[in-house]
Amino acid sequence: MRPTEEGIARHPHLAEDQPEGRVRVDLHSHTMWSGDSTTTPDELVEGVTAAGIDVLCITDHNALRGAEELQDQLPCRVVLGEEVKTYVGEIIGLFLTERIPGSLPPVEVCERIRAQGGIVYIPHPFDPMRNCLQEPVLLDLVERGLVDAIETWNGKTSLAHLQRRAADFAAAVGLPGGGGSDAHVAEAIGAAYVEMPDFSDAATFLEALRVGRVVGHHFDAPRRWRPRIVPSTSIH
Repeated sequence: MRPTEEGIARHPHLAEDQPEGRVRVDLHSHTMWSGDSTTTPDELVEGVTAAGIDVLCITDHNALRGAEELQDQLPCRVVLGEEVKTYVGEIIGLFLTERIPGSLPPVEVCERIRAQGGIVYIPHPFDPMRNCLQEPVLLDLVERGLVDAIETWNGKTSLAHLQRRAADFAAAVGLPGGGGSDAHVAEAIGAAYVEMPDFSDAATFLEALRVGRVVGHHFDAPRRWRPRIVPSTSIH
């Protein structure tokens, strides 16, 4: 599924008509529990409201606690996730119930995600500016049947040909594509999302993702830089 490219400024999707029975899902976001993000709970509430996101997948680095604490505080539904750092790149688990330690072999990370009934989602493939999974490793995981979906639009990937490559790869291997803002500041929430049928659990989420529409937004103006001190949290 190739993403829709829209060269419009901030949150233009608020003006779009949303089909009945469909939800906007940001599959990849970060909070202050990630360690490299400054987004506080109050800021996240504002960001989600401004973006018109119905479901936010909170995927902090090697941490699940933020998603657990925020799931009842936000004006949207929350999917508990984690972006797990391995020695060969990052893997996202969605619909998790337990934190997965970092630095595990990628096959074990995927197996642990699956053991929880979760979804294995590969973020920002082929983007050398992100901590992308090494290509031979990604191909091996796909061949093993351990990957459920590929991120075909990442809100922080600046080169369009990398987004296209991810979409083409997902189509070639028969996996659904997803979109996520990869937001590390609240203003970036909703920079990429999937408009998809509503769902009730991991299985129906994956079915809905297959028929969803990936939307990616380009931002014409650079985001304001704000000096921040990352709040202190326990990441476990």
